[in-house]
Amino acid sequence: MKKTNPLRPYLIRLGLILVLSAIFVGIFNEAVFLLQKDQHDRAPQTIELVIPAGTAERVAAGEDDPAIPAEMVFVMGDTLLVRNEDTTSHQLGPVWVPAGATASLAMGEPAKLAYSCSFSTNRYLNLDIRQPTTLNTRLTALLLATPTMTALIFIYSLLVFPVGGKQPRQEAKAASPKEGEA
Repeated sequence: MKKTNPLRPYLIRLGLILVLSAIFVGIFNEAVFLLQKDQHDRAPQTIELVIPAGTAERVAAGEDDPAIPAEMVFVMGDTLLVRNEDTTSHQLGPVWVPAGATASLAMGEPAKLAYSCSFSTNRYLNLDIRQPTTLNTRLTALLLATPTMTALIFIYSLLVFPVGGKQPRQEAKAASPKEGEA
């Protein structure tokens, strides 16, 4: 007679719950990603900032140029290309841009920077460099959430639906000793 492993029902249940948890977590993570996705969840690219002609005069008069934002958001790996169409040379942090020329600035690690700049009345341009949400990031979330979900559901399933189920009442009474018998 072949002896069955007493852990077999537990392992089957654990495997089934693992598969279901991975499917649920995958669907949930992707749904949340799609709901929260914005234009910065993308591959790195070159972003151009144009300093229009007459900017130096407007800044001297205390007027901001509406074409120049107060803050720019980048993805790690982006390149900021500054095109100076003004007749005056301008500076953005470590980048000097002569009149009629271009200069570039690589966006490295995630950070919030405030670079001094000569083409804004407040003399600063805020740069927000973010880490992009990649397939690797999403898979890491799946691998971190699935074991936890599996463990919780497995434990709760054992409490709600014990392995082997409940014995029928008649069998349970027959198996227990009657009062007075010992």
